[in-house]
Amino acid sequence: MRLKNVSRVNLLPGLFKERQTVNRNYLMSLSSQALLQNFYLEAGIIMPGMQVVENPSESGLHWGWESPTCQLRGHFLGHWMSAASMLIETEHDLELEGRLRHIVSELARCQERNGNGWVGSIPEKYFDILETGVYIWSPQYTIHKTLMGLLDAYKHAGIEQALEILKKASEWHVQWITRIPEDKAWVIYEGEAGGMLEIWASLYEITREEKHMRLCKAYSGYPMFEKLLKGEDALTDNHTNASIPQAHGAAKMYEITGDDTWLSIAELFWKCAVADRPMYATGSANAGEFYIAPGRLYEALGDRNQEFCTMYNTVRLADYLYGFTGKAEYLDYIERALYNGFLAQQNKATGMPTYFLPMRPGSKKKWGTLRNDFWCCHGTMVQAQAYYPYLCYYAEDNTLTVAQYIPSQASLELNGHPVKITQSINMPYGGGLLFGAGNEGGKNRWQLEFRIESDEVFTLKLRVPVWNQGRVYLALDGQELPAEIKDGFIAITRKWNSECLTLKFNAALSLDRLPDRPDKGALMEGPIVLAGVGEISEALQLKDDKLMENFTPFVEHTYDAFPWQQSTYRTLGQNREITFKPIYEIIDEPYTIYFTIK
Repeated sequence: MRLKNVSRVNLLPGLFKERQTVNRNYLMSLSSQALLQNFYLEAGIIMPGMQVVENPSESGLHWGWESPTCQLRGHFLGHWMSAASMLIETEHDLELEGRLRHIVSELARCQERNGNGWVGSIPEKYFDILETGVYIWSPQYTIHKTLMGLLDAYKHAGIEQALEILKKASEWHVQWITRIPEDKAWVIYEGEAGGMLEIWASLYEITREEKHMRLCKAYSGYPMFEKLLKGEDALTDNHTNASIPQAHGAAKMYEITGDDTWLSIAELFWKCAVADRPMYATGSANAGEFYIAPGRLYEALGDRNQEFCTMYNTVRLADYLYGFTGKAEYLDYIERALYNGFLAQQNKATGMPTYFLPMRPGSKKKWGTLRNDFWCCHGTMVQAQAYYPYLCYYAEDNTLTVAQYIPSQASLELNGHPVKITQSINMPYGGGLLFGAGNEGGKNRWQLEFRIESDEVFTLKLRVPVWNQGRVYLALDGQELPAEIKDGFIAITRKWNSECLTLKFNAALSLDRLPDRPDKGALMEGPIVLAGVGEISEALQLKDDKLMENFTPFVEHTYDAFPWQQSTYRTLGQNREITFKPIYEIIDEPYTIYFTIK
């Protein structure tokens, strides 16, 4: 049985809510016509005033990877639909719902004009080219995004028309796999087809129609699966964003069939990609979109580390695997990736992504533009910022698990009984003290408060982060409780009745050293990577066991200084004073993550 994400969750004011809001406003700023431009062109529908475009810069069209000249054109709309669908479900966003319903209806119009189920933004002949062996840029990847968006519009936003379009589109794909000769079965896996297995498995889960299982079987033979089952390293120098979606498909197949082989494939992928592959402090092990050979991180340190799609898709796999296994290690990974990927690679002012997160000393983030890039990472970024609510809580039978510590409110049922939980950072401003009123030990962003409303007995599980140092403080209505930790969780079973639970962790500074250059280290506070701001070339004089002797905390005492804007430090006893702040707070400043440590 899979632990289920709690979907009736809305974020409360805080860092994650701010980023979600910036993203939501960006989604709303994009015109429906521009989002649909390539679908209209493929269906032969003339956009008003677009029969001849005399001044492209003033046309309102989207460019970059969405340009009508790009072979990936149209991929972004699927990401937009998925992000909008999640916000509609969690935030009850009526404006976005209106936009999404209009876009779905226009896709139905395009599908009807195409006449055969095709709902693509690219020509059908791109699939014919796959059979020739001539290079073409990822047609299955492009189509997958549209199918994914339709699936999410049905699953999260409840739009029935989206499911009807998806089912009609599946007819086209059934016909396509039928005409592929047996001696060319490899064609089905061409064109970056990694996400197709998950789509068809998800559709079969809804319809239980044999033709959709036939599609699943057609996409079940990715060569990577056989290598993983043999215990081989199937990933070194393999394209990250093409391979991780294959593992999503294996996970979904396990969910719908219960066949342990599929679970083995998903777990072996994780073992090969994460558990057995040393990672940068941020939670990645790739450069230029390819997996780095195990332990050889220093030689790959450069401007093209940590492609964002890789971070997003690895979190999705961790989400699947936690649901199947209940192991805390997957939640710990998600937490690290949220701070040092999801937040770090989004511009907090504009919502734009950075394709890569450079790791070399003196790096600068290169941000995408609002309407002129639309990289693959542009698409996964808008989805990522809508994903937070689904990662906060999981439920099974009479157990509710708090997986991520993000201010939020959830309403759900456990064994048919209503439960409401509200999570917040317990750091009030008042009495002239910034975040300090009543706080033992002063400021601590990891002091949390939970208000639980229920009249039933159930178990509340609280994840104890792997980075926590020392004892965990736990109190119910002001009375301290024993914090008994088992397998990374504290479990409390009782009858809850509008009670207040306080939880406090301790995040110490630590150094995360490169395996192939242990003299190179990244400074961390708990799960958060701290970057040195500025052009920095000198080494740091540090000792792992006495880090705080060389740093002093810094907090701006202003009315807009929020709890989550802590984690800023200045060096002591070094050649010059260096400010370290969370990598997710860096926008345009040069920064350094890895320092020479002496």
